[in-house]
Amino acid sequence: MTAPSTEHILAIEDAAATSRIPIWKRLLKDPQAVVTAGILVIIFLLGILTPFLTQHGPNDADLSMVNAPVGTPGYLLGADETGRDIWTRLLHSINTAAISAIIGAGVALVVGVIAGLIGGYFGAVTRASTEWIFNLVMTFPGILLLIILMPVTGGDYRFTMLIFGVLLSPGIYRIVRNLVVGVKNELFVDAARVSGLGNLRILRRHVLFVVRGPIIIAAAFMAGSAIAVQSGLAFLGVGSLEIPSFGAMIASGFRNLYIAPTQFLWPSLLLGVITASLVLLGNALRDTLEGSKPTPVKVGIGQKVAPGNDVKARDASALLEVTDLGIAYRGPSGQPREVVRGVSLSVARGEVVGVVGESGSGKTQTAFATLGVLPAEAIITRGSILFDGKELVGLTDARMRPLRGKEIAYIPQEPMSNLDPSYRVGSQLVEGVRSALGVSKKEAKERVLALLERCGINDPHRTFDSYPHQISGGMAQRVLIAGAVASRPRLLIADEPTTALDVTVQAEILDLLRDLQSELDMAMLLVTHNFGVVADICDRIVVMQNGAVVEEGPAIEIFQNPQDEYTRMLLGAILDESAVRADPPAAALAEGVLQ
Repeated sequence: MTAPSTEHILAIEDAAATSRIPIWKRLLKDPQAVVTAGILVIIFLLGILTPFLTQHGPNDADLSMVNAPVGTPGYLLGADETGRDIWTRLLHSINTAAISAIIGAGVALVVGVIAGLIGGYFGAVTRASTEWIFNLVMTFPGILLLIILMPVTGGDYRFTMLIFGVLLSPGIYRIVRNLVVGVKNELFVDAARVSGLGNLRILRRHVLFVVRGPIIIAAAFMAGSAIAVQSGLAFLGVGSLEIPSFGAMIASGFRNLYIAPTQFLWPSLLLGVITASLVLLGNALRDTLEGSKPTPVKVGIGQKVAPGNDVKARDASALLEVTDLGIAYRGPSGQPREVVRGVSLSVARGEVVGVVGESGSGKTQTAFATLGVLPAEAIITRGSILFDGKELVGLTDARMRPLRGKEIAYIPQEPMSNLDPSYRVGSQLVEGVRSALGVSKKEAKERVLALLERCGINDPHRTFDSYPHQISGGMAQRVLIAGAVASRPRLLIADEPTTALDVTVQAEILDLLRDLQSELDMAMLLVTHNFGVVADICDRIVVMQNGAVVEEGPAIEIFQNPQDEYTRMLLGAILDESAVRADPPAAALAEGVLQ
C-alpha cells in the first residue's frame, strides 16, 4: 500500500496535540484572532487616550474651519459642516461605541445567561415561565420601541442601550437554556448533586463552565449589534445631539457628501472595521473553543496511517485478515503511545471469532480500525487489514463507504445511544437499508418489517412506528441487529452486543445472532469481555491484554487447555456457570472446566 506523505502525518499529529494547548495560546496561534483582536485593542486604546491625542472638544465649533480639508493645522482629518474637529469626534465616537457595546452586550448576557440557567436546569413550570417571558420580549419591535421610549430615556444612549440589552437577551437565553437542558442530566451533574452541592454551586461551577464557549462567542456578536443599533439611531437623529457617535458623523457627512466626501468616509470606515473585527473575532473564538474539547470523529475521516507502513498480510485467503496492527494516540507528554501493538487475527468465511479482554485491552480499537471509524486523533502506526483481499488501512471514507453497511455491518455496544431520539425507529432503519441497497422506500419498509419479525419482535409494525424511548433495551438491540443484517453482509462486527441486558435477554440475543449467522453464512467478529458469551457462539477465540494478543486458538482448546495466565484468570472470572449454556461444544467444555 502507498503510505501518505510525511507532511500529512505531521499535520495529523499537530491536530492531535492541539487539545492540550491552553485556549489563550491557541488564540495567539490563530492569525485571524491575533489580527482582529489587535485592531480592536488599538482602536479602543485610541479612544481611552482621547484627552491626550486631541486639542479640541467634540462639540467645539469654529465657523472659520467649516469643511476644512484633511491636513489643516490643528485639524488632522479636517472639520465638518459646523467647524468641529473630525479627528476629535472620531475618537470620542470610539468611546461611545465601546460603552454601547459594554452596556448592550453586558445586560443581554446577565439577563439571558441567568434566565437560561434557571429555565434549563429547573422543572417544567420554571422553564415554561421563562419561555413565556422571553417569547413576550421577542414580540416587541426593537428599534421602534427604542424610538418610542426616547422621551423616557431623555435621549441618553446609555439608557437606550440598557433597554436594547434586554431586547437582545432572548437570543442568549435560548442558547444557554438549550445547552443546559442537554447538560443537566449528565453523570457529572448527578455526581455533584449526590455529593451534596447546592443548585447554585452546580450551576455556577459545573454547568456554566461547560456552556461558556457559545456564550463568549455570542457576546462578540451582540457587542457588534449594540454598536450598530446605537449608530443607526444616531444616524436617524434619535437621541442627544451633544453625544458624538459614528451614526451622527455619518449623517453629517451624508448631508455634506458632495461638498466634502471624506467626511462621510472616516466614520463609515472605522465603524465597518470595528463591527467586522468583532464578527471575525467571534468566528475565531468559535473555532478555538469548539476545538478545545475535541470529540472523536468516528466516521468520515478515513484512516490515519504512519509513513513506511508496508506490512503484508499473512493469509489473503481469509475473509478478514489483520496482521501486525498498531494504533497509537498522543500521551500527556505529546509523544505517540500505542494502545494496540502488533495485533494479528483472521476470520474465515462463515466463522465466528471472539475477541476477548478486559476494558482497555484494545479489542474495540481493533474493530473500529476494521470499520475505518477510528477517532480523529488515532494513527495506525503499522500493520495491514485485508477484507476479501482488499487492503483497508489507509482507505478514505469515500472508498470505505461501499463496504460499510453492505459488506461489513456493525452492531454497537449501546443500542439506545445509537438510535436518534428525534426519529422513529422505522424511518432510521429504512434510511440505512435504502442507502446500503439502493431500493425504493416501499421495498425497504417491507424488508425492515420482515427483519424485525425475524429478530423476534412480536409486533413489528408497532416497533417500526415507535420512537427509541418507547422500546426496551433488548428490543432496541434487536432493532440494531435487524438493521445490521438487512444488507446480508459477509462480515458482522458485534461490539459487546449483550452489555447491560439481563441474562434472559442476553441468551435470546445470542440465540438470534447464532441463527442469523447460520442462515446468512456470515463471518462474525464478536468483541466482548464475557467468556460465557464466547463459549456460547464462537468457533475461535483471540484473547487480548494491554493492546496485544496473548493467546489464540479454537474455542474448545482455549477452554480445555488455556496456555496464558491471563486467559486462565478470565476463565476463572466466570462465577455463574449457569451463564454458560450447554448447547455448543465449547460451552459444555467451559462448564466442565469451571466445575
